[in-house]
Amino acid sequence: MPKILILNGPNLNLLGARQPEIYGRETLDDVAAACASLGTSLGLDTDLRQSNHEGQLVDWIQEARGTAAGIVINPGAYTHTSIAILDALNAFDGPVIEVHVSNVHRREDFRRHSYVSLRADGVIAGFGTEGYTLALRRMASLVPGAKPG
Repeated sequence: MPKILILNGPNLNLLGARQPEIYGRETLDDVAAACASLGTSLGLDTDLRQSNHEGQLVDWIQEARGTAAGIVINPGAYTHTSIAILDALNAFDGPVIEVHVSNVHRREDFRRHSYVSLRADGVIAGFGTEGYTLALRRMASLVPGAKPG
């Protein structure tokens, strides 16, 4: 099965507890379970990871060059600041889908700029944690060997 790396940036380990009025009550473990279940039905092997450290995210993106068919990424605050993550994504040959739990376009002005969007094949924002499963459904139509659903 094609492997999809699902990366999460800073503070997403607090999903479900941090500002639930913005980010909802689902935890990152809930997201991982939903992605694993849907991934199996789509013929995808999912690997969800989270780090508060930019360099760790860059390392994982670089490792994905030889191991993953696609990347789903919610870079958190690094969305708006990290050229390093953009550069790493630019060196990855497979599809990249950017996900945001909240609608970043209805929030502070600085959240409307994304370095990651310059590389992403698509952006999903404002659908809560369902954005991850929407990204997987799209990914299934982009990577060879998956079962589009």
